[in-house]
Amino acid sequence: MRIDIEDLQVSYAGRTVVSGVHLMAADGETVGLVGPNGSGKSTVLRTVYRHLRPTAGRVLLAGSDIRELAPDRAARHVAALPQERGSDFELTVREVVAMGRTPYKRAFAGDDRADREIVLRSLAQVGMDGQAGRRFSALSGGERQRVLLARAFAQQPDVLVLDEPTNHLDIRHQVELLTLLRDIRRTTLIALHDLNAAASLCDRLHVLAGGAVVASGTPREVLTPELLSEVFGVRAAVTDHPLTGDPLIAFDHRAPAAEAGDRGQREAVASK
Repeated sequence: MRIDIEDLQVSYAGRTVVSGVHLMAADGETVGLVGPNGSGKSTVLRTVYRHLRPTAGRVLLAGSDIRELAPDRAARHVAALPQERGSDFELTVREVVAMGRTPYKRAFAGDDRADREIVLRSLAQVGMDGQAGRRFSALSGGERQRVLLARAFAQQPDVLVLDEPTNHLDIRHQVELLTLLRDIRRTTLIALHDLNAAASLCDRLHVLAGGAVVASGTPREVLTPELLSEVFGVRAAVTDHPLTGDPLIAFDHRAPAAEAGDRGQREAVASK
């Protein structure tokens, strides 16, 4: 299912934090939002899963304004893993994941056999099927992350909205999660700090800075040394990953950020 964001503007307490944002994710595409802290990535995603109402512009789901859909209907189409994640659920892992079935139920209806099968399958997808009876509050940060992702899968949405889903995950589970997202081929909007993960996973990237989209395209088109210097203030080289062929960013960890930014701007000017 296609997502279109048109001329989006969001303001808090009279201050505009996102303005003039246009971006899209085609059916089955994985689209990444990248940018420095405070660039507006999470704000944009919150409008997609209806946590925020835009000041102007709109979010279209298969051509329909998502704000005009009933909440339960919207929840059948869009599932989110936000950054604000509860850690005090006094529920079992199975019960937390079963919350993903709520949009399909009448009030006070219990789980049926199909619901239970979907919950177990969702837990298996994230490698937590052996933990169904544990208390959610007793889990580690990485385990909670995987359970909440399973809850999103149990919702069986057309669109996944994921805000930093690899936070708290060790390397193995990061790789497994990215592989899973690549394999399911569901329309996905994902914010990532890890630019190499974004280059490997995403079909398209939108780069945000100062609340606006400053670059869009494939990872190879977008992740250039010039952009990395100008937007992120780092000096880096971009090469091919020796195992996958994806763009691979090698950062110069010895160059101070200000020096890297100044040097990148000088190099960009000299190349014109």
